[in-house]
Amino acid sequence: MRLRQIAFVAKDLKATTDELCSVLGLDVAYRDPGVGKWGLENIVVPIGGDFLEIVAPKEDNTSAGRYIERRKGDGGYMVILQVPDAIAYRQRLHELGIRAVATRDQHDYTYTHFHPADVGGFLLSIDQVEPDADWKQKLCSWVPAGPDWKSHVREDGALALKGVELQSADPVATAELWGRLLDRPVKSEKGRLHIPLDMGEIRFIEAKDGRGPGISALDIKVKDKAATLAAAKARGRQLGPNEIQIVGCRINLI
Repeated sequence: MRLRQIAFVAKDLKATTDELCSVLGLDVAYRDPGVGKWGLENIVVPIGGDFLEIVAPKEDNTSAGRYIERRKGDGGYMVILQVPDAIAYRQRLHELGIRAVATRDQHDYTYTHFHPADVGGFLLSIDQVEPDADWKQKLCSWVPAGPDWKSHVREDGALALKGVELQSADPVATAELWGRLLDRPVKSEKGRLHIPLDMGEIRFIEAKDGRGPGISALDIKVKDKAATLAAAKARGRQLGPNEIQIVGCRINLI
């Protein structure tokens, strides 16, 4: 199981795209017309062989727009995990009573989006690409990033997505729920509650910022921490010696 993509939601796609790419040294690889069916527009950027996405409502009364209102602004929106057999996970979660809100079944890409109310208040997607692909390969194929994403991979800024942090009122219960859903062990080490994946990890903390359950932080490996911090500081986005804020989400630089 691999942490492959994180989606942010934002009111202003252009401004947040500029900030994301400028601070983290990334290039837009794709704008997916398919998200229009949900009243959205988006961008997808490769971060090494992983991906960040920003979605923004372009119509009234979208689920993404309601999410922005509920969480009081821009922020992390969706966790996308890659597995060798997404259909097996779909069946597993169905048997556990977890509802699917969207699915796609094609030879080169399969996904299931699961209902946030059933997974602790988060939007979770479990995906796979063509069966013969090596999902652990750094630049494994990834349909949501478009046909030419590999030409947009940069090596001078952000290099890899290493972890995601989820906040909730009861992080222990949330971690136990996700452990059951993903069939992965939950570990608690020196107060650090997390689920290790084959590539990446999911952490769980208590929500204390008044924004409710959601993605609170990402761990991102960067080539030059000082340069990234300087770029963030120039935009008023540095939070600490190893931490910045982008699209309403904390980013831990490693």
